[in-house]
Amino acid sequence: MLLRLLRDHLRPYRAQVVVVLLLQLAQTVATLYLPSLNADIIDKGVAVGDTGYILRIGGVMLVVSLLQVACSIAAVYVGARVAMSFGRDVRERLFTRVQDFSAQEVGQFGAPSLITRTTNDVQQVQMVVLLSFTIMLMAPIMLVGGVVLALQEDVALSGLLLVVVPVLGVVVGLIVSRMVPYFRTMQQRIDAINRVMREQITGLRVIRAFVRERREAERFGVANDALFDTSLRVGRLMALMFPAVMLIMNATSVGVLWFGARRIDAGDMQIGALTAFLSYIMYILMAVMMSTMMFVMVPRAVVSAERITDVLDTDSSVVPPAAPVRLPQVRGRLALRDVGFRYPGAERPVLHGVDLVAEPGQTTAVIGSTGSGKTTLLNLVPRLFDATSGTVSVDGVDVRDLAPEDLWSLIGLVPQRPYLFSGTVASNLRYGNPDATDEDLWHALEVAQARGFVEEMPDGLDAPIAQGGTNVSGGQRQRLAIARALVRKPSIYLFDDSFSALDFATDAALRAALVPETRHASVVVVAQRVATIRDADRIVVLDEGGVVGTGTHAELMADCPTYTEIVLSQLSAEEAA
Repeated sequence: MLLRLLRDHLRPYRAQVVVVLLLQLAQTVATLYLPSLNADIIDKGVAVGDTGYILRIGGVMLVVSLLQVACSIAAVYVGARVAMSFGRDVRERLFTRVQDFSAQEVGQFGAPSLITRTTNDVQQVQMVVLLSFTIMLMAPIMLVGGVVLALQEDVALSGLLLVVVPVLGVVVGLIVSRMVPYFRTMQQRIDAINRVMREQITGLRVIRAFVRERREAERFGVANDALFDTSLRVGRLMALMFPAVMLIMNATSVGVLWFGARRIDAGDMQIGALTAFLSYIMYILMAVMMSTMMFVMVPRAVVSAERITDVLDTDSSVVPPAAPVRLPQVRGRLALRDVGFRYPGAERPVLHGVDLVAEPGQTTAVIGSTGSGKTTLLNLVPRLFDATSGTVSVDGVDVRDLAPEDLWSLIGLVPQRPYLFSGTVASNLRYGNPDATDEDLWHALEVAQARGFVEEMPDGLDAPIAQGGTNVSGGQRQRLAIARALVRKPSIYLFDDSFSALDFATDAALRAALVPETRHASVVVVAQRVATIRDADRIVVLDEGGVVGTGTHAELMADCPTYTEIVLSQLSAEEAA
């Protein structure tokens, strides 16, 4: 998965990758050339007292060193740009893919996991790309070059490599093989931390209202301790790796000096050659050690790449049509015919055999007990889910045959939990229509019964709104969401229990003000409160996912026991009549 991810996203930067490779090759060759020059200075300059030779070769060493530094700086610069560009591209592709997901896929992965995959997992892979360009490309060149030059200096002494390199490889392999499962667990536990934190921040008011701070602290402590335990195990293995590598390197140095001194004493080797050989051995072991650092990072990056690829390879269950149909004339007539919906793996459908027609200029209400499928029914219209049976059509065209952008442009949705984005009142309202004027915004606020509290804010339309609208009340949040839908001026209004936080007087005033604004549009209202929908032109009663009654309030009171039961649970017999 890691190689596939790198291949797909580094393809646009092939030229830069080649440049990095050439720069690293030049830098490594320069690095490997310096010990040979140093050996010549010792053997041919210092040993015979030739000062001119020392200065001349010293000058060459200085030029080579400057070349090495220049190539190293350039390689790191270009490599860092490519790595950061890679991370940017992967994050952008993840974001685009998640934006295409239906509610089903978002629920499958979970918001905390998607956040972790887009941030932490991408960062892990990006770090491996950066280290590959700055370290990993140099390591094999230095390893091969070091072996060749060490053999050139002394073949007999190079026999130490036949012992040292396999031992080092076995030690590193054993430690890294233990790390891989821990890295996979670590990413899952980061997901858990994100999930707990997100729930606690979002539900802070509920936690305080029910005095559950201690319980939430304990829940966070469990998730935090689990991550701590896994990180500690990984840290112990990493702490073991580097001393093991250093022990082998130092033992190798001692061995080279021991056997090299005996060869010098026997006249089989020069002092300069031993110095150069020792440098090459250190370069070889440094190359192995740099590879070791990569081996520490790669297993975690492999896990992260798998998690990223899982998202990128998941196709949305809501697929845009290959040949979208254009509506010749938009009226906004909404029709559901024999609609059913079943969640994947569920034993029974949430909806079955639902028929509903919403005509332009009329208000169609949907009511039912909790869990009867009202919100799911509404979500089928903008294709947050796709019906598993039956058809949902707008002006006679199946919504699955419309381009998503065309469908969404027809709909003004006010969800059950209205969400406001960080910004201002104006920026939130202009989500409905970016070209809306201030007069349009004030008019929408007035219809939504929100003008009064917005005018009381110090900055009016420019008053700040916190993320999620946490700095306004639930009722104010609902009214701003309704105003946002009104600014859009759609052909179909979908209100998903959007009046639940309003008092009865505001509810009645808002519904009365909506009538002239929506006279040319279809209005579908999902509600729990009978007072909100009793004056609707048509009321559809849902029970356990099926329609058990359709008609006006008076007709349903006479013919639908389920509706009568709901009404009498909220109103007295006199009020119901």
